[in-house]
Amino acid sequence: MDFELNGDQRAFQDTARQFAQDVMAPNAAEWDATHFFPKDVLRQAGELGFMGLYTPESEGGIDLSRLDSAIILEELAAACPSTAAYISIHNMALSMVARYGTESVRRKFCPGLTAGETLASYCLTEPNAGSDAGNLKTRAVRDGDVYRLTGSKAFISGAGDSDVLVVMARTGADGPKGISAFAIPADAPGISYGKKEEKMGWNSQPTRAISFDEVEVPVENRLGDEGQGFAIAMEGLDGGRINIATCSIGAAQACLQFALSHVSERQQFNQRIADFQNTQFKLADMLTELVAARQMVRLAAFKLDTKHPERTAYCAMAKRFATDVGFEVCNQALQLHGGYGYIREYPVERFLRDSRVHQILEGTNEIMRVILSRRILMEGMTEILR
Repeated sequence: MDFELNGDQRAFQDTARQFAQDVMAPNAAEWDATHFFPKDVLRQAGELGFMGLYTPESEGGIDLSRLDSAIILEELAAACPSTAAYISIHNMALSMVARYGTESVRRKFCPGLTAGETLASYCLTEPNAGSDAGNLKTRAVRDGDVYRLTGSKAFISGAGDSDVLVVMARTGADGPKGISAFAIPADAPGISYGKKEEKMGWNSQPTRAISFDEVEVPVENRLGDEGQGFAIAMEGLDGGRINIATCSIGAAQACLQFALSHVSERQQFNQRIADFQNTQFKLADMLTELVAARQMVRLAAFKLDTKHPERTAYCAMAKRFATDVGFEVCNQALQLHGGYGYIREYPVERFLRDSRVHQILEGTNEIMRVILSRRILMEGMTEILR
């Protein structure tokens, strides 16, 4: 088993790192402070293919594997986890349109989305259906050649600034099998947006609630078959969990480097902080856990690429472990900075705030444990345990 990156992967990594260092890192603090959504930078990312990472070339994407995509997202997150995370969400929503959309829908939406000229939002969560997404209440009632969509969504990244909404709505009976997916223009009549949420982090991307009031959606805008929406959403979330996990890895990598630089320069009691054994042990643990998390994420991406029968479990394990580790590495990096880590002149506090939400979204880490415990108790997970 070869754990080394190949030549193409190194090239992807170098390109993403250069873009992150030249374009994202110098502006990330200002985006955070002013709550600015850098659409111009997203268009530049689109020119490099980063807005259509695993979308087929036939639809304008660059058709990378999930492993290759994770390598790119990690580098972007090392500059700005918030912006990288939005890029990951956009890619997740776009991939659903590209894979399950009708020809007319793909032709209408995919070229702009893959280029970063238009942006997508993923609309699953509702005010009363977060972790319990199978019980969502937004409803789409068929009326001839259209559906009439009514309901609301909450905590939607990009909402109010994006151009395409990938919406899960109930078209049938209660439960997951009654849910369908739709691609909808974000400015369709009957759609309204709530206030821009004030958040702890992720300030370079807007988050709003969305309300739908008898929104007419052509039947051709349905993604997949009626009743297939929940399965499409969960399939997207497998990859989305890898994306968010790798954003945590990128944030942790950056914070470890910030901490290493700080303790090598800062002196206390007439010696560098790096010379204290406690500091050395802490750095060693941070590095070990970071590398372990990175390898788990890349393993899960490989399992998803090869359609392993337990790929959902691998993605859940990677998401739970990497987002917990990523936040803790950021937290320890802040601690090593002392009081300096708590002020905004130093970037570690921003990385800490941005990485905290990764333990919540794309399925909370508690839900990841539910997924895994069910697999263990019901199936034995022989494909993983042996």
